[in-house]
Amino acid sequence: MNVIVYGTKKCPETRKAERYLSERRVPYQFRDLNASPLTENEAKNMAAGRSPAELLDTGSKRYISKGYAFMEFDPLEAVASDSSLLATPVIRIDRRYFVRPILEELPLE
Repeated sequence: MNVIVYGTKKCPETRKAERYLSERRVPYQFRDLNASPLTENEAKNMAAGRSPAELLDTGSKRYISKGYAFMEFDPLEAVASDSSLLATPVIRIDRRYFVRPILEELPLE
């Protein structure tokens, strides 16, 4: 099982996900979006099978300060160009992506 956690070190939800995985001894890789932003292909893969708007953190300071709530825009393009708009954590297990998942419901076995 290949697990990758996408998020930032300052995000409390990301830290919670990392702690959850560590407590269950699930090996994972951490991808700090501040140090290494998403590529366009990664954003597309995350959006596969869901509305791209589900990737957005509509409560983030960046989303609010840029006025995205009052604009028409492509959510996928916005997340690809600015990773701080992504609802974190995003957990990839093998080829499946989970955006802000309920940790207890992750398929870790």
